Amino acid sequence: MAKNKLKIGVLFGGKSAEHDVSISSSKNIIDALDKNKYQIFPIKIEKNGEFDLDSVKKMDLIFPVLHGPYGEDGSMQGLLKILGIPFVGPSILGSALGMDKDVMKRLFRDANIPIGKFITVYAGEKISFEKVKKVLGLPMFIKPANMGSSVGINKVKNKKEFEIAVNDAFLYDSKIVIEENINGQEIECSVLGNENPMASIVGEIVPKNDFYSYKAKYIDEDGAALLIPVRLSKTISKKVQNLAIKVFQTLNCEGMGRVDFFVKKNGEVIVNEINTIPGFTAISMYPKLWEASGIPLSKLLDRLIELAIERFERESKLKTTVK
Repeated sequence: MAKNKLKIGVLFGGKSAEHDVSISSSKNIIDALDKNKYQIFPIKIEKNGEFDLDSVKKMDLIFPVLHGPYGEDGSMQGLLKILGIPFVGPSILGSALGMDKDVMKRLFRDANIPIGKFITVYAGEKISFEKVKKVLGLPMFIKPANMGSSVGINKVKNKKEFEIAVNDAFLYDSKIVIEENINGQEIECSVLGNENPMASIVGEIVPKNDFYSYKAKYIDEDGAALLIPVRLSKTISKKVQNLAIKVFQTLNCEGMGRVDFFVKKNGEVIVNEINTIPGFTAISMYPKLWEASGIPLSKLLDRLIELAIERFERESKLKTTVK
Protein backbone atom coordinates (compact mmCIF):
# COMPACT_ATOMS: atom_id res chain seq x y z
CA MET A 1 0.00 0.00 0.00
CA ALA A 2 2.86 2.36 0.83
CA LYS A 3 3.78 2.89 -2.80
CA ASN A 4 0.30 4.31 -3.51
CA LYS A 5 0.86 7.07 -1.00
CA LEU A 6 1.83 10.49 -2.30
CA LYS A 7 5.51 11.20 -1.62
CA ILE A 8 5.62 14.61 0.07
CA GLY A 9 8.97 16.34 0.50
CA VAL A 10 8.87 18.90 3.33
CA LEU A 11 11.58 21.40 2.46
CA PHE A 12 12.84 23.38 5.46
CA GLY A 13 15.76 25.33 6.91
CA GLY A 14 17.23 27.46 4.18
CA LYS A 15 19.81 30.15 3.53
CA SER A 16 17.92 32.81 5.46
CA ALA A 17 17.85 34.57 8.81
CA GLU A 18 14.55 32.71 9.34
CA HIS A 19 16.18 29.27 9.23
CA ASP A 20 15.19 28.34 12.80
CA VAL A 21 11.56 29.47 12.37
CA SER A 22 11.36 27.22 9.32
CA ILE A 23 12.51 24.23 11.38
CA SER A 24 9.76 24.86 13.98
CA SER A 25 7.11 25.25 11.26
CA SER A 26 8.21 22.08 9.45
CA LYS A 27 8.03 19.95 12.61
CA ASN A 28 4.43 21.02 13.14
CA ILE A 29 3.54 20.27 9.50
CA ILE A 30 5.24 16.85 9.53
CA ASP A 31 3.39 15.90 12.74
CA ALA A 32 0.02 16.97 11.30
CA LEU A 33 0.29 15.42 7.78
CA ASP A 34 -1.94 12.37 7.38
CA LYS A 35 0.41 9.34 7.46
CA ASN A 36 -2.31 7.18 5.85
CA LYS A 37 -2.26 9.38 2.72
CA TYR A 38 1.35 10.48 2.46
CA GLN A 39 4.90 9.24 2.70
CA ILE A 40 6.70 12.17 4.29
CA PHE A 41 10.33 13.01 3.57
CA PRO A 42 11.93 15.87 5.54
CA ILE A 43 14.51 17.61 3.31
CA LYS A 44 16.76 20.08 5.08
CA ILE A 45 18.46 23.02 3.36
CA GLU A 46 21.57 23.95 5.33
CA LYS A 47 22.34 27.55 6.33
CA ASN A 48 24.91 27.70 3.52
CA GLY A 49 22.19 26.72 1.02
CA GLU A 50 23.32 23.12 0.45
CA PHE A 51 20.68 20.39 0.09
CA ASP A 52 20.14 17.04 -1.62
CA LEU A 53 18.57 17.89 -4.99
CA ASP A 54 18.26 14.18 -5.86
CA SER A 55 15.89 13.73 -2.85
CA VAL A 56 13.75 16.59 -4.19
CA LYS A 57 13.53 15.08 -7.69
CA LYS A 58 12.09 11.82 -6.30
CA MET A 59 9.10 13.54 -4.69
CA ASP A 60 5.53 13.68 -6.03
CA LEU A 61 5.06 17.09 -4.40
CA ILE A 62 7.12 19.57 -2.38
CA PHE A 63 5.80 21.49 0.61
CA PRO A 64 8.22 24.44 0.95
CA VAL A 65 8.34 25.56 4.57
CA LEU A 66 11.00 28.17 3.85
CA HIS A 67 10.57 31.62 5.32
CA GLY A 68 12.41 34.59 3.82
CA PRO A 69 14.93 34.85 0.95
CA TYR A 70 15.91 31.76 -1.10
CA GLY A 71 12.65 30.06 -0.24
CA GLU A 72 9.70 32.42 -0.03
CA ASP A 73 10.86 34.86 -2.71
CA GLY A 74 10.25 32.81 -5.88
CA SER A 75 13.75 31.36 -6.24
CA MET A 76 12.89 27.88 -4.91
CA GLN A 77 9.54 28.03 -6.72
CA GLY A 78 11.42 28.65 -9.98
CA LEU A 79 13.65 25.64 -9.40
CA LEU A 80 10.66 23.38 -8.65
CA LYS A 81 8.86 24.65 -11.74
CA ILE A 82 11.88 23.83 -13.92
CA LEU A 83 12.03 20.36 -12.34
CA GLY A 84 8.32 19.85 -13.06
CA ILE A 85 7.37 19.11 -9.45
CA PRO A 86 4.11 20.39 -7.94
CA PHE A 87 4.61 22.58 -4.85
CA VAL A 88 2.45 24.18 -2.18
CA GLY A 89 1.92 27.95 -2.08
CA PRO A 90 2.26 30.75 -4.63
CA SER A 91 4.31 30.33 -7.78
CA ILE A 92 7.30 32.48 -8.84
CA LEU A 93 5.59 35.84 -9.37
CA GLY A 94 3.28 35.78 -6.33
CA SER A 95 6.17 34.71 -4.10
CA ALA A 96 8.52 37.42 -5.39
CA LEU A 97 5.88 40.16 -5.10
CA GLY A 98 4.87 39.03 -1.62
CA MET A 99 8.48 39.15 -0.45
CA ASP A 100 9.44 42.61 -1.74
CA LYS A 101 7.75 45.16 0.55
CA ASP A 102 8.55 48.05 -1.79
CA VAL A 103 7.07 46.51 -4.99
CA MET A 104 4.20 45.02 -2.98
CA LYS A 105 3.19 48.43 -1.63
CA ARG A 106 3.39 50.04 -5.07
CA LEU A 107 1.03 47.39 -6.47
CA PHE A 108 -1.33 47.89 -3.53
CA ARG A 109 -1.34 51.62 -4.23
CA ASP A 110 -2.12 50.98 -7.89
CA ALA A 111 -5.03 48.68 -6.92
CA ASN A 112 -6.45 51.29 -4.47
CA ILE A 113 -5.68 49.06 -1.50
CA PRO A 114 -5.22 51.29 1.57
CA ILE A 115 -1.61 51.39 2.83
CA GLY A 116 0.46 53.59 5.14
CA LYS A 117 3.03 56.14 3.97
CA PHE A 118 6.45 54.68 3.11
CA ILE A 119 9.84 55.61 1.65
CA THR A 120 12.19 53.21 -0.16
CA VAL A 121 15.95 53.63 0.14
CA TYR A 122 18.64 51.77 -1.83
CA ALA A 123 22.14 50.90 -0.57
CA GLY A 124 24.54 53.78 -1.23
CA GLU A 125 21.72 56.34 -1.38
CA LYS A 126 22.02 59.29 1.00
CA ILE A 127 19.24 59.45 3.54
CA SER A 128 18.38 62.34 5.85
CA PHE A 129 16.66 61.68 9.17
CA GLU A 130 15.10 65.15 9.11
CA LYS A 131 13.60 64.70 5.63
CA VAL A 132 12.20 61.26 6.48
CA LYS A 133 10.79 62.57 9.77
CA LYS A 134 9.04 65.38 7.89
CA VAL A 135 7.26 62.89 5.61
CA LEU A 136 6.56 60.02 8.03
CA GLY A 137 6.67 61.55 11.50
CA LEU A 138 7.86 59.74 14.62
CA PRO A 139 8.02 56.96 15.60
CA MET A 140 8.70 55.13 12.32
CA PHE A 141 9.58 51.56 11.32
CA ILE A 142 12.68 50.63 9.32
CA LYS A 143 12.69 47.25 7.56
CA PRO A 144 14.71 45.30 4.98
CA ALA A 145 12.57 45.20 1.80
CA ASN A 146 13.00 41.43 1.37
CA MET A 147 12.76 39.78 4.74
CA GLY A 148 9.98 38.50 6.98
CA SER A 149 9.32 37.40 10.54
CA SER A 150 10.29 40.83 11.92
CA VAL A 151 13.99 40.14 11.21
CA GLY A 152 16.02 43.36 10.88
CA ILE A 153 13.00 45.51 11.79
CA ASN A 154 13.30 48.37 14.26
CA LYS A 155 10.94 50.95 15.67
CA VAL A 156 12.69 54.35 15.64
CA LYS A 157 11.98 57.32 17.90
CA ASN A 158 15.05 59.57 17.35
CA LYS A 159 18.05 60.25 15.09
CA LYS A 160 20.45 57.92 16.89
CA GLU A 161 18.00 55.01 16.71
CA PHE A 162 17.37 55.89 13.06
CA GLU A 163 21.05 55.51 12.11
CA ILE A 164 21.39 52.21 14.00
CA ALA A 165 18.17 50.85 12.43
CA VAL A 166 19.19 51.83 8.88
CA ASN A 167 22.51 50.02 9.29
CA ASP A 168 20.74 46.98 10.80
CA ALA A 169 18.20 46.76 7.94
CA PHE A 170 20.95 47.04 5.30
CA LEU A 171 22.64 43.97 6.82
CA TYR A 172 19.75 41.90 5.40
CA ASP A 173 18.98 43.62 2.09
CA SER A 174 20.30 46.19 -0.38
CA LYS A 175 16.94 47.97 -0.31
CA ILE A 176 15.07 49.10 2.79
CA VAL A 177 11.57 50.41 3.45
CA ILE A 178 10.79 53.10 6.01
CA GLU A 179 7.17 53.21 7.12
CA GLU A 180 5.02 55.53 9.16
CA ASN A 181 3.88 54.20 12.52
CA ILE A 182 0.17 53.37 12.43
CA ASN A 183 -1.69 53.29 15.72
CA GLY A 184 -4.33 50.63 15.61
CA GLN A 185 -5.23 47.05 16.33
CA GLU A 186 -2.92 44.50 14.66
CA ILE A 187 -5.25 42.27 12.67
CA GLU A 188 -4.52 39.14 10.62
CA CYS A 189 -6.56 37.13 8.14
CA SER A 190 -5.63 33.85 6.44
CA VAL A 191 -6.38 33.16 2.77
CA LEU A 192 -6.74 29.76 1.11
CA GLY A 193 -7.34 28.89 -2.54
CA ASN A 194 -6.28 29.38 -6.16
CA GLU A 195 -8.74 31.08 -8.57
CA ASN A 196 -11.49 31.47 -5.94
CA PRO A 197 -9.71 32.09 -2.64
CA MET A 198 -11.55 32.29 0.66
CA ALA A 199 -10.73 34.22 3.81
CA SER A 200 -10.65 32.84 7.35
CA ILE A 201 -12.27 34.51 10.31
CA VAL A 202 -10.22 37.48 11.51
CA GLY A 203 -7.81 37.42 14.45
CA GLU A 204 -6.02 40.09 16.48
CA ILE A 205 -2.51 40.20 17.87
CA VAL A 206 -1.97 42.08 21.09
CA PRO A 207 1.83 42.36 21.55
CA LYS A 208 3.03 42.45 25.16
CA ASN A 209 5.97 44.61 24.07
CA ASP A 210 6.51 47.60 21.77
CA PHE A 211 5.68 45.67 18.58
CA TYR A 212 5.11 42.12 17.33
CA SER A 213 8.75 41.04 17.27
CA TYR A 214 10.46 37.92 15.90
CA LYS A 215 10.62 36.52 19.45
CA ALA A 216 6.91 37.14 20.08
CA LYS A 217 5.97 35.49 16.77
CA TYR A 218 7.96 32.30 17.09
CA ILE A 219 9.71 31.75 20.40
CA ASP A 220 7.93 33.32 23.35
CA GLU A 221 4.46 31.83 23.76
CA ASP A 222 3.63 34.72 26.10
CA GLY A 223 5.06 37.37 23.74
CA ALA A 224 1.64 38.28 22.39
CA ALA A 225 -2.00 37.47 23.01
CA LEU A 226 -3.86 36.04 20.02
CA LEU A 227 -7.51 36.99 20.06
CA ILE A 228 -9.80 34.84 17.92
CA PRO A 229 -12.42 36.01 17.13
CA VAL A 230 -11.37 39.63 16.90
CA ARG A 231 -12.63 42.70 18.77
CA LEU A 232 -14.14 44.32 15.67
CA SER A 233 -17.63 44.91 14.32
CA LYS A 234 -18.98 42.45 11.75
CA THR A 235 -18.82 45.19 9.10
CA ILE A 236 -15.13 45.91 9.66
CA SER A 237 -14.29 42.19 9.93
CA LYS A 238 -15.99 41.63 6.56
CA LYS A 239 -14.03 44.55 5.09
CA VAL A 240 -10.77 42.96 6.34
CA GLN A 241 -11.73 39.60 4.78
CA ASN A 242 -12.59 41.22 1.43
CA LEU A 243 -9.32 43.19 1.43
CA ALA A 244 -7.35 40.04 2.31
CA ILE A 245 -8.71 38.35 -0.82
CA LYS A 246 -8.05 41.47 -2.91
CA VAL A 247 -4.42 41.57 -1.68
CA PHE A 248 -4.00 37.86 -2.48
CA GLN A 249 -5.34 38.30 -6.01
CA THR A 250 -3.52 41.61 -6.71
CA LEU A 251 -0.19 39.89 -6.05
CA ASN A 252 -1.04 36.77 -8.13
CA CYS A 253 -0.90 34.54 -5.04
CA GLU A 254 -2.06 30.93 -4.93
CA GLY A 255 -2.48 28.30 -2.26
CA MET A 256 -1.94 30.20 0.96
CA GLY A 257 -1.20 33.60 2.39
CA ARG A 258 -1.63 35.49 5.66
CA VAL A 259 -2.50 39.16 5.29
CA ASP A 260 -1.62 41.60 8.08
CA PHE A 261 -3.58 44.80 8.78
CA PHE A 262 -3.92 47.74 11.12
CA VAL A 263 -7.39 48.93 12.09
CA LYS A 264 -7.48 52.48 13.44
CA LYS A 265 -9.87 53.65 16.15
CA ASN A 266 -12.01 55.40 13.51
CA GLY A 267 -12.50 52.03 11.74
CA GLU A 268 -10.05 52.75 8.91
CA VAL A 269 -8.40 49.54 7.65
CA ILE A 270 -4.76 49.70 6.47
CA VAL A 271 -2.97 46.78 4.79
CA ASN A 272 0.53 46.12 6.09
CA GLU A 273 1.74 43.08 4.11
CA ILE A 274 1.17 39.48 3.05
CA ASN A 275 3.20 36.42 4.01
CA THR A 276 3.10 33.81 1.24
CA ILE A 277 4.64 31.03 3.36
CA PRO A 278 3.18 31.92 6.74
CA GLY A 279 4.43 30.38 9.97
CA PHE A 280 3.12 26.97 10.94
CA THR A 281 4.60 26.86 14.46
CA ALA A 282 2.44 25.94 17.45
CA ILE A 283 1.71 29.66 18.05
CA SER A 284 1.34 30.77 14.41
CA MET A 285 -1.76 32.65 13.30
CA TYR A 286 -2.26 31.10 9.84
CA PRO A 287 -3.25 27.60 11.05
CA LYS A 288 -4.92 28.94 14.20
CA LEU A 289 -7.28 31.13 12.17
CA TRP A 290 -8.27 28.23 9.91
CA GLU A 291 -8.78 25.98 12.91
CA ALA A 292 -11.12 28.61 14.38
CA SER A 293 -12.85 28.76 10.96
CA GLY A 294 -13.55 25.01 11.10
CA ILE A 295 -10.54 23.58 9.21
CA PRO A 296 -8.13 21.72 11.54
CA LEU A 297 -4.43 21.61 10.61
CA SER A 298 -4.46 18.11 9.08
CA LYS A 299 -7.39 19.02 6.76
CA LEU A 300 -5.79 22.39 5.96
CA LEU A 301 -2.62 20.63 4.80
CA ASP A 302 -4.71 18.23 2.67
CA ARG A 303 -6.37 21.22 0.99
CA LEU A 304 -3.05 22.98 0.34
CA ILE A 305 -1.70 19.81 -1.29
CA GLU A 306 -4.88 19.50 -3.43
CA LEU A 307 -4.51 23.14 -4.54
CA ALA A 308 -0.87 22.54 -5.52
CA ILE A 309 -1.83 19.51 -7.63
CA GLU A 310 -4.79 21.35 -9.22
CA ARG A 311 -2.51 24.20 -10.33
CA PHE A 312 0.18 21.83 -11.60
CA GLU A 313 -2.35 19.88 -13.66
CA ARG A 314 -3.85 23.08 -15.07
CA GLU A 315 -0.42 24.44 -16.05
CA SER A 316 0.61 21.07 -17.53
CA LYS A 317 -2.16 21.46 -20.15
CA LEU A 318 -0.77 24.78 -21.42
CA LYS A 319 0.93 24.72 -24.82
CA THR A 320 4.72 25.02 -24.84
CA THR A 321 5.11 25.04 -28.62
CA VAL A 322 3.79 27.34 -31.39
CA LYS A 323 2.42 24.51 -33.57
